[in-house]
Amino acid sequence: AEREAWAPRRQIVGECRLSMLMFAHLASAAFIASRSALLPTPATHPSAAATAGTRACVASAPRRGGEAVMAGMPLPAGSLVALATPMTSTGEVDIATLRELLRWHKAEGTDGVVILGTTGEASTLTSAEKEEVMAATREEVGGEMAILVGTGTISTEATIAATKQAKLFGADAALVVTPYYVKPSQAGLVAHFTRIADAVELPIVLYNVPGRTGVDMSVETTVALSRHPRICGLKDATGDNTRAAPMRAVCGDDFRLYSGEDAAAREYVLQGGDGVISVTANVAPAAVAAVMASGRAGDAAAALAADGPLMALHRDLFCEASPILD
Repeated sequence: AEREAWAPRRQIVGECRLSMLMFAHLASAAFIASRSALLPTPATHPSAAATAGTRACVASAPRRGGEAVMAGMPLPAGSLVALATPMTSTGEVDIATLRELLRWHKAEGTDGVVILGTTGEASTLTSAEKEEVMAATREEVGGEMAILVGTGTISTEATIAATKQAKLFGADAALVVTPYYVKPSQAGLVAHFTRIADAVELPIVLYNVPGRTGVDMSVETTVALSRHPRICGLKDATGDNTRAAPMRAVCGDDFRLYSGEDAAAREYVLQGGDGVISVTANVAPAAVAAVMASGRAGDAAAALAADGPLMALHRDLFCEASPILD
């Protein structure tokens, strides 16, 4: 019998999920194979192994305050894909295709994978589905690519529970969004993230996306949180590239700064950022990695040459609030 995927609980999110299903299919190996001649080969940019050891929050390495961070792989620089969760036509999580996508990203030179984020439709997945995604990801690329798991919720305690679960499933770090809808104060944000970092021995990457959450975590708040030994990075989806250089100067080189805006990521890295958590990398991973490699090398001309052909794709993937392709 058909699973109750489109029962009343899911009717609310059905349209969004179908749109994301189309996006996930377009990111499949078949879609890319037909376009592979247009994209750079993996040899055109550094591999994850070549970049993983630089300025990272490493397991058992002392950080601020003298405390060690307990983790697996270090947080990489470069291109981290905000992975779409592939679905079958009936709304099931397609684990076989997920495994194929992970192997493809490894071959294409993606430096890290972010699962169960916005693009991964975490808010519409059941607990069992999330566990399936985490287990399959760990089996396919664990120890070879850094795995970040989206665990942020509106609730501090629920986020702690989700982060502990991610650690049990072998995550290398958690991506934790600011609480949405309730619009906490800056002091509230400090208290929220500090409580999470204190409770779970897993590196935390802060996620600031005011366009979706209704709250903007200030530079000053980010700097204050960066002093915590387990808070190791930021995904900055504000679109304000002027924040990168000041945060780099104050937070230091071991605090990862990732752009969360594909169209702005090249300039963000040239201004001092470490890389991007990318939606476009679902479709053109080698090309995004090439942009990041040139940007991190300080070669603005090469970065522009690599990014130019991607600009229309950056734009079209966000023609609506979430990435969809018809």
